[in-house]
Amino acid sequence: NQFNLAEKITKDLNPTYGSIQKLHTRDSDLTVLCEDKVLKVLSNKDALFNADGNIQLLSNERVFGQAVPYVGEYGISKNPESFVAEAYRSYFTDKQRGVVLRLSRDGLSPISLHGMKDYFRDNLKTSNLLIGGYDKKKDQYNLTLNRTTVSFQENVRGWTSFKTYAPENSISCSSDYYSFNKGKIYLHHDESVDRNEFYGVSNESEITLLFNDAPSSIKNFETIKSAIKKPFSAEGRKEIIQGTGLGAEKRQLDAVRRVREILDEQGD
Repeated sequence: NQFNLAEKITKDLNPTYGSIQKLHTRDSDLTVLCEDKVLKVLSNKDALFNADGNIQLLSNERVFGQAVPYVGEYGISKNPESFVAEAYRSYFTDKQRGVVLRLSRDGLSPISLHGMKDYFRDNLKTSNLLIGGYDKKKDQYNLTLNRTTVSFQENVRGWTSFKTYAPENSISCSSDYYSFNKGKIYLHHDESVDRNEFYGVSNESEITLLFNDAPSSIKNFETIKSAIKKPFSAEGRKEIIQGTGLGAEKRQLDAVRRVREILDEQGD
């Protein structure tokens, strides 16, 4: 193939954005991920900004039209391996700024702020490779850094799990999730394999429960859920406890102690 430089087939970007690390087609446009900026390059059209700030698209003969930066001073640093596209969403990291980002219809969003700001700020900069993958079966964005995999899930808008496997790469195909390790391909979520066994190695599982966040604040629990074998029933009435003194705290502790007694009597 030959490219005729006399034709308008090239596009210059602001050099302050850094080098281009990743190109991704999105609908009929091109997403350009630079070290310090993410842009949308229009294809065969230009953007005309009206006085009210809205954009009017104009057709032209150029292959690449106007480059429109996304709002936010973020880029992909030098880690294009962290980029994953799923439907209209894209996920990637910005190691330089210590954040994990999602590019969607509403623009750029730093999803690392959902309870993991300090973790990624400390660990992104110490990781040489940031391997991204998307598990369509679980609808999770998996990011591997420092031999640890963490998962972000859209329906809870948060990071749901730390995982003990560290793949060399991963991919979803026909709703199945595959990962690669030492040149071999592995199928995940296989019912014939023991739980929490990855790449032939068994691992221990841990669950950390966060309960009574901000212990200095007094809280009223309206409901309590318990998994017991026998039917659970209890009679009582709801009381509104006013004040924050020791008397209110004692009444709350007595109520909790009574519920525990009922559970001990009726549960196994």
